Amino acid sequence: METESEPYVRLASLRQLHHVVAQLNTARSLADTLQTVANGVVEGLGFEIAAVHLVRAEGELVVAAVAGSAAAEAMMAGRSGSRTAWERRLSLGQQWGALHFVPYTEGWVLDDDEVPEWHAPSPVRDTPDAWHPMDRLFAPLYASDGELLGVLSVDRPRNGRRPGAWGCEALQMYASQAAIAISNARLRSNMQRALVRLEREQQALRASEESFRQAFEYAPSGMAVAEMGGDQHGRLLRINDALCRLLGRPAAAMRRYSFSDLVHPEDIRTLLRTSAEGGRAELRLARRDGSYVWVSLRNSVVADTADGPRYLLTHVEDIEERKRHELQLAHRASHDQLTGLPNSAELRARLGSRLCARPDRPAVQSSVLPGAGPSGYAEGGPGQLYGQGGGFWDLEGLGGIPGAGAEPGTGPQTAGSRQAPAPYATAVAPGGPPGSPGAGGFGGPGADGGADPHHVHVVPPKGDGPGEKGLAVLFCDLDGFKSINDRYGHHCGDGVLIAVARRLEAGVRDDDTVARLGGDEFVVLADGLGPAEAQDLAVRLRNAIIPPIQIDGRTVRVGASFGIGWAGCGMTAEEVLQSADQRMYVEKRSRSKGQRRAG
Repeated sequence: METESEPYVRLASLRQLHHVVAQLNTARSLADTLQTVANGVVEGLGFEIAAVHLVRAEGELVVAAVAGSAAAEAMMAGRSGSRTAWERRLSLGQQWGALHFVPYTEGWVLDDDEVPEWHAPSPVRDTPDAWHPMDRLFAPLYASDGELLGVLSVDRPRNGRRPGAWGCEALQMYASQAAIAISNARLRSNMQRALVRLEREQQALRASEESFRQAFEYAPSGMAVAEMGGDQHGRLLRINDALCRLLGRPAAAMRRYSFSDLVHPEDIRTLLRTSAEGGRAELRLARRDGSYVWVSLRNSVVADTADGPRYLLTHVEDIEERKRHELQLAHRASHDQLTGLPNSAELRARLGSRLCARPDRPAVQSSVLPGAGPSGYAEGGPGQLYGQGGGFWDLEGLGGIPGAGAEPGTGPQTAGSRQAPAPYATAVAPGGPPGSPGAGGFGGPGADGGADPHHVHVVPPKGDGPGEKGLAVLFCDLDGFKSINDRYGHHCGDGVLIAVARRLEAGVRDDDTVARLGGDEFVVLADGLGPAEAQDLAVRLRNAIIPPIQIDGRTVRVGASFGIGWAGCGMTAEEVLQSADQRMYVEKRSRSKGQRRAG
């Protein structure tokens, strides 16, 4: 471009440098910028070959652009060299300002390294400043923060000589501008990729939102979106049509509520215990008509954006039919199929729930009615099994039932001939001794000996005083039932049992329990009664059973024997039932067969 002795810079060379630098800012992409950098060296700086080695993200330097030689481009383009090999190259030879010159006398050690390069055969001039075909000149390209962007390598000056002061200065200036252009192009490229990626993400988000909207709106089961946190926590924001139909409420009205406003009062604790993330609950929600429907709630937390508000997505499934079947199965398991009364297991569960294993077990209390004898029991009878004061309600004087009947016996519905109370003897269960919680004797909250602070101890009454109340257990056995069953068949016997069950239910309070143990045996649990009140209840129930019963055009009658026992903490359910059974057994034996006949 000029000789070392020239005292001035030719204006044409300066204009040419300005032109190629201006070209750097016209490229639109990173690839165009890199090629423009290589072309500018050939067009404006007097070199025949130039290559741009760009630093990759993984650290290697790849030949991204070649100018001046098709053969060099075919040989080098796309090939890469390691960062270590380049650092070695830049550490050798002579440093011309920001440039690195490796003369052929030192560069022979680089002939076999992995950096791609190309040397064109050319004659060697015998002058001190002649350019040798194996000379190498590199211009590192640094960003403003000192990061190495790449290396610009040049070869074969057109004048055949090594560049002088002006040539080195021009190359350094050009490399500095090229580094800026490459940084800007890379920034634009990153921004373009980010914009493309953002647009794709937005399209995917819009598609996802549309998919969610359709899945939400047209889901066959109920769905709702509610607020999380803040003053409006739990308020419903979006409700799909299925949930509106399920609850019979319009969407505009639903948005005024939260699930806590709609849940059944008995299920509010279940709702509050349900965790937000992955929480499940089965509860009842109120319909517009005031009825309730069983639903299954399943929660999940969703966020609007990365740091945006969080919402609660709730899936509401109608389980009314399943709950109805479950309740029917539970009712079948706990109730007698013939009469619909609680069965033996349910009776024991209800009775056991009132008892606890308090160690100071009280004696069984009862009253002796007139006519029962001095002790209320026959000599050596059941009274001796339950301590002093044992007795039974003697219903003999209440009026016998005329008519002929047989001794209480068994058909398919009966409990069997009554010679002893063996069916109600205390059994040892696998969980422990009789009366222990493991044996099923104590089923109440105080089964651990009264540890539950809310447990109210059950104490038998000790007399007829106004404050002497207790849990009365009335054991009822029908008289004359076997003769009806044998004479008219099981269908008629079943009708008698159903009629007796209805009459017992009609004669007690709503809070009392009427249960069928099996056969012709029934038990009534009546809490809050004194001895006289229990006796009056037994009289009323017996009088309710005595009237004739119409079955398939036939008129039949049965009698009833009652025994009254008293439940108390420290006893097991089996012991309470056995006590009442013994009293009923003694009362039945105290009357003649004629007095017990019915039919």
